[in-house]
Amino acid sequence: MKKFFYWFLAVVITLVLSVYQRMTGPTHPKSVTIELNGDNYKLKLPRSGVQHDEMVTLQGIPSDAKAQLHYRRYPTSNEYTTTDFRWEDGSWQAALPVQPVAGKLQYYITVAGKDYPSDEPVVIRFRNDVPASILIPHILLMFAAMLFAVYTFLLVITKKKYSKWLKITVATLFVGGFIFGPFVQHAAFGPWWTGFPYGTDLTDNKTLLSFLFFAAALVTLKWKYNKWVVGLAVLLMIVIFSIPHSTYGSEYDYTTQQLSTEK
Repeated sequence: MKKFFYWFLAVVITLVLSVYQRMTGPTHPKSVTIELNGDNYKLKLPRSGVQHDEMVTLQGIPSDAKAQLHYRRYPTSNEYTTTDFRWEDGSWQAALPVQPVAGKLQYYITVAGKDYPSDEPVVIRFRNDVPASILIPHILLMFAAMLFAVYTFLLVITKKKYSKWLKITVATLFVGGFIFGPFVQHAAFGPWWTGFPYGTDLTDNKTLLSFLFFAAALVTLKWKYNKWVVGLAVLLMIVIFSIPHSTYGSEYDYTTQQLSTEK
Protein backbone atom coordinates (compact mmCIF):
# COMPACT_ATOMS: atom_id res chain seq x y z
CA MET A 1 0.00 0.00 0.00
CA LYS A 2 2.86 2.35 0.86
CA LYS A 3 4.57 1.61 -2.46
CA PHE A 4 1.37 2.45 -4.32
CA PHE A 5 1.16 5.77 -2.47
CA TYR A 6 4.81 6.54 -3.25
CA TRP A 7 4.29 5.82 -6.94
CA PHE A 8 1.08 7.83 -7.00
CA LEU A 9 2.79 10.81 -5.41
CA ALA A 10 5.77 10.48 -7.75
CA VAL A 11 3.48 10.43 -10.80
CA VAL A 12 1.57 13.50 -9.61
CA ILE A 13 4.77 15.49 -9.00
CA THR A 14 6.20 14.46 -12.36
CA LEU A 15 3.01 15.41 -14.21
CA VAL A 16 2.82 18.80 -12.47
CA LEU A 17 6.43 19.58 -13.38
CA SER A 18 5.94 18.36 -16.95
CA VAL A 19 2.84 20.51 -17.50
CA TYR A 20 4.53 23.53 -15.93
CA GLN A 21 7.59 23.12 -18.14
CA ARG A 22 5.45 22.74 -21.23
CA MET A 23 3.17 25.70 -20.48
CA THR A 24 6.04 28.08 -19.68
CA GLY A 25 8.36 27.02 -22.49
CA PRO A 26 9.31 29.38 -25.36
CA THR A 27 7.80 27.03 -27.95
CA HIS A 28 4.35 26.82 -26.35
CA PRO A 29 1.74 28.83 -28.32
CA LYS A 30 1.13 32.36 -27.06
CA SER A 31 -2.39 32.86 -25.70
CA VAL A 32 -4.03 36.11 -26.82
CA THR A 33 -7.52 37.46 -26.16
CA ILE A 34 -9.03 39.54 -28.97
CA GLU A 35 -11.72 42.11 -28.15
CA LEU A 36 -14.10 42.67 -31.03
CA ASN A 37 -17.56 44.25 -30.97
CA GLY A 38 -17.89 43.63 -27.25
CA ASP A 39 -16.96 39.95 -27.50
CA ASN A 40 -13.74 38.22 -26.49
CA TYR A 41 -12.02 35.65 -28.69
CA LYS A 42 -9.18 33.50 -27.34
CA LEU A 43 -6.46 32.67 -29.84
CA LYS A 44 -3.19 30.74 -29.76
CA LEU A 45 -0.33 32.18 -31.79
CA PRO A 46 2.40 29.67 -32.80
CA ARG A 47 5.93 30.00 -31.44
CA SER A 48 7.44 26.95 -33.14
CA GLY A 49 7.40 26.02 -36.81
CA VAL A 50 8.89 23.35 -39.06
CA GLN A 51 10.40 23.79 -42.51
CA HIS A 52 7.38 25.18 -44.32
CA ASP A 53 5.34 28.35 -44.11
CA GLU A 54 3.64 28.53 -40.73
CA MET A 55 -0.03 29.44 -40.85
CA VAL A 56 -1.40 31.87 -38.27
CA THR A 57 -5.11 31.16 -37.87
CA LEU A 58 -7.64 33.45 -36.22
CA GLN A 59 -10.15 30.78 -35.32
CA GLY A 60 -13.60 32.09 -34.44
CA ILE A 61 -13.06 35.67 -35.58
CA PRO A 62 -16.09 36.81 -37.66
CA SER A 63 -15.73 36.87 -41.44
CA ASP A 64 -16.45 40.62 -41.61
CA ALA A 65 -13.43 41.54 -39.44
CA LYS A 66 -10.30 43.06 -40.91
CA ALA A 67 -6.97 41.59 -39.79
CA GLN A 68 -3.30 41.96 -40.71
CA LEU A 69 -0.10 40.09 -39.89
CA HIS A 70 3.17 41.99 -39.31
CA TYR A 71 6.51 40.15 -39.15
CA ARG A 72 10.26 40.62 -39.40
CA ARG A 73 13.38 38.55 -38.85
CA TYR A 74 14.54 38.26 -35.25
CA PRO A 75 16.75 39.60 -33.83
CA THR A 76 16.96 42.43 -36.37
CA SER A 77 15.83 46.03 -36.62
CA ASN A 78 14.30 45.49 -40.06
CA GLU A 79 10.97 47.05 -40.95
CA TYR A 80 7.95 44.84 -40.44
CA THR A 81 6.41 43.21 -43.49
CA THR A 82 2.62 43.44 -43.47
CA THR A 83 0.22 41.01 -45.09
CA ASP A 84 -3.57 40.76 -44.94
CA PHE A 85 -5.33 37.75 -43.48
CA ARG A 86 -7.41 35.83 -45.99
CA TRP A 87 -10.69 34.10 -45.30
CA GLU A 88 -10.11 30.40 -46.05
CA ASP A 89 -11.81 27.23 -44.82
CA GLY A 90 -14.02 29.14 -42.39
CA SER A 91 -11.28 31.16 -40.65
CA TRP A 92 -8.84 34.01 -41.16
CA GLN A 93 -5.39 32.77 -42.21
CA ALA A 94 -2.01 34.32 -43.02
CA ALA A 95 1.38 32.71 -43.53
CA LEU A 96 4.69 33.37 -41.83
CA PRO A 97 7.43 32.58 -44.39
CA VAL A 98 9.67 29.63 -43.60
CA GLN A 99 13.10 30.53 -42.21
CA PRO A 100 16.45 28.72 -42.12
CA VAL A 101 16.81 26.08 -39.42
CA ALA A 102 16.80 27.86 -36.01
CA GLY A 103 15.81 31.09 -37.75
CA LYS A 104 13.31 33.27 -35.90
CA LEU A 105 10.58 35.73 -36.80
CA GLN A 106 9.04 38.38 -34.58
CA TYR A 107 5.40 39.08 -35.31
CA TYR A 108 2.14 40.56 -34.11
CA ILE A 109 -1.37 40.85 -35.53
CA THR A 110 -3.80 43.71 -35.97
CA VAL A 111 -7.54 43.06 -35.67
CA ALA A 112 -10.02 45.90 -36.18
CA GLY A 113 -7.25 48.46 -35.73
CA LYS A 114 -5.87 47.01 -32.47
CA ASP A 115 -2.49 45.30 -32.14
CA TYR A 116 -2.07 41.92 -30.41
CA PRO A 117 -0.29 40.91 -28.28
CA SER A 118 -0.27 44.34 -26.69
CA ASP A 119 2.85 43.82 -24.52
CA GLU A 120 5.45 42.56 -27.03
CA PRO A 121 5.51 40.71 -30.37
CA VAL A 122 5.58 36.92 -30.52
CA VAL A 123 8.84 35.17 -31.47
CA ILE A 124 8.65 31.95 -33.48
CA ARG A 125 11.61 29.64 -34.18
CA PHE A 126 11.77 27.25 -37.14
CA ARG A 127 13.28 23.77 -37.04
CA ASN A 128 13.39 20.54 -38.97
CA ASP A 129 10.68 18.00 -38.28
CA VAL A 130 11.90 15.41 -35.76
CA PRO A 131 10.97 11.77 -36.45
CA ALA A 132 8.65 10.32 -33.86
CA SER A 133 10.94 7.26 -33.62
CA ILE A 134 13.52 9.34 -31.71
CA LEU A 135 11.38 12.13 -30.27
CA ILE A 136 8.90 9.91 -28.42
CA PRO A 137 11.55 7.72 -26.71
CA HIS A 138 13.47 10.86 -25.70
CA ILE A 139 10.41 12.45 -24.09
CA LEU A 140 9.28 9.25 -22.38
CA LEU A 141 12.74 8.49 -21.00
CA MET A 142 13.24 12.02 -19.65
CA PHE A 143 9.87 11.94 -17.91
CA ALA A 144 10.65 8.43 -16.65
CA ALA A 145 13.96 9.68 -15.22
CA MET A 146 12.09 12.39 -13.32
CA LEU A 147 9.53 9.85 -12.10
CA PHE A 148 12.19 7.40 -10.89
CA ALA A 149 14.15 10.23 -9.26
CA VAL A 150 11.13 11.41 -7.27
CA TYR A 151 10.34 7.83 -6.26
CA THR A 152 13.96 7.37 -5.12
CA PHE A 153 13.68 10.54 -3.06
CA LEU A 154 10.53 9.25 -1.35
CA LEU A 155 12.36 6.03 -0.48
CA VAL A 156 15.24 8.05 0.94
CA ILE A 157 13.13 10.23 3.23
CA THR A 158 11.16 7.20 4.47
CA LYS A 159 14.40 5.29 5.13
CA LYS A 160 13.69 2.52 2.62
CA LYS A 161 16.26 0.82 0.36
CA TYR A 162 16.80 3.02 -2.67
CA SER A 163 20.01 1.89 -4.42
CA LYS A 164 18.14 -0.05 -7.12
CA TRP A 165 16.01 2.93 -8.12
CA LEU A 166 18.97 5.29 -7.99
CA LYS A 167 20.75 3.11 -10.55
CA ILE A 168 17.62 2.95 -12.72
CA THR A 169 17.30 6.76 -12.55
CA VAL A 170 20.91 7.29 -13.64
CA ALA A 171 20.60 4.78 -16.49
CA THR A 172 17.32 6.26 -17.72
CA LEU A 173 18.63 9.82 -17.56
CA PHE A 174 21.76 8.83 -19.47
CA VAL A 175 19.91 7.06 -22.28
CA GLY A 176 17.21 9.73 -22.58
CA GLY A 177 19.48 12.74 -22.26
CA PHE A 178 22.76 11.66 -23.82
CA ILE A 179 21.73 9.14 -26.45
CA PHE A 180 18.28 10.13 -27.68
CA GLY A 181 18.76 13.79 -26.69
CA PRO A 182 21.60 14.45 -29.19
CA PHE A 183 19.68 12.62 -31.92
CA VAL A 184 16.71 14.94 -31.35
CA GLN A 185 18.98 18.01 -31.32
CA HIS A 186 20.69 16.91 -34.52
CA ALA A 187 17.43 16.15 -36.31
CA ALA A 188 15.85 19.46 -35.30
CA PHE A 189 18.75 21.89 -35.78
CA GLY A 190 21.90 20.13 -37.00
CA PRO A 191 24.36 20.14 -34.04
CA TRP A 192 24.54 17.10 -31.80
CA TRP A 193 25.26 19.03 -28.60
CA THR A 194 24.78 22.74 -27.86
CA GLY A 195 25.48 22.77 -24.13
CA PHE A 196 28.76 23.21 -22.25
CA PRO A 197 31.45 23.63 -23.52
CA TYR A 198 30.05 24.30 -27.01
CA GLY A 199 27.06 26.48 -26.30
CA THR A 200 24.54 27.88 -23.83
CA ASP A 201 21.47 25.76 -24.57
CA LEU A 202 19.82 25.41 -21.16
CA THR A 203 18.13 22.15 -22.17
CA ASP A 204 21.49 20.47 -22.75
CA ASN A 205 23.20 22.18 -19.82
CA LYS A 206 20.51 21.33 -17.28
CA THR A 207 20.59 17.69 -18.42
CA LEU A 208 24.37 17.63 -18.00
CA LEU A 209 24.25 19.25 -14.55
CA SER A 210 21.55 16.91 -13.32
CA PHE A 211 23.40 13.85 -14.58
CA LEU A 212 26.64 14.92 -12.87
CA PHE A 213 24.88 15.16 -9.51
CA PHE A 214 23.23 11.77 -9.94
CA ALA A 215 26.54 10.28 -11.03
CA ALA A 216 28.06 11.67 -7.83
CA ALA A 217 25.24 10.07 -5.85
CA LEU A 218 25.91 6.74 -7.56
CA VAL A 219 29.67 6.91 -6.99
CA THR A 220 29.18 7.66 -3.28
CA LEU A 221 26.54 4.97 -2.82
CA LYS A 222 28.51 3.25 -0.03
CA TRP A 223 29.09 6.52 1.84
CA LYS A 224 27.06 6.86 5.03
CA TYR A 225 25.88 10.32 4.00
CA ASN A 226 24.89 9.20 0.51
CA LYS A 227 21.20 9.85 1.19
CA TRP A 228 21.98 13.57 1.43
CA VAL A 229 23.73 13.47 -1.94
CA VAL A 230 20.76 11.65 -3.46
CA GLY A 231 18.33 14.13 -1.93
CA LEU A 232 20.35 17.06 -3.28
CA ALA A 233 20.49 15.47 -6.75
CA VAL A 234 16.72 14.94 -6.84
CA LEU A 235 15.89 18.41 -5.57
CA LEU A 236 18.31 19.93 -8.08
CA MET A 237 16.68 17.91 -10.87
CA ILE A 238 13.25 19.21 -9.88
CA VAL A 239 14.52 22.80 -9.86
CA ILE A 240 16.44 22.71 -13.14
CA PHE A 241 13.81 20.65 -14.97
CA SER A 242 11.32 23.37 -14.05
CA ILE A 243 13.31 25.67 -16.33
CA PRO A 244 11.33 26.02 -19.57
CA HIS A 245 12.38 23.62 -22.32
CA SER A 246 14.42 25.01 -25.28
CA THR A 247 15.44 28.18 -23.43
CA TYR A 248 18.58 29.78 -24.91
CA GLY A 249 18.62 27.21 -27.66
CA SER A 250 20.13 27.32 -31.14
CA GLU A 251 19.50 30.50 -33.12
CA TYR A 252 20.23 31.43 -36.71
CA ASP A 253 22.36 34.58 -37.05
CA TYR A 254 21.03 36.56 -40.02
CA THR A 255 24.17 38.73 -40.04
CA THR A 256 26.68 35.90 -40.42
CA GLN A 257 24.12 33.53 -41.97
CA GLN A 258 25.26 30.81 -39.63
CA LEU A 259 23.75 28.82 -36.79
CA SER A 260 24.67 30.17 -33.36
CA THR A 261 24.55 28.07 -30.18
CA GLU A 262 25.67 30.82 -27.79
CA LYS A 263 24.06 33.85 -26.20
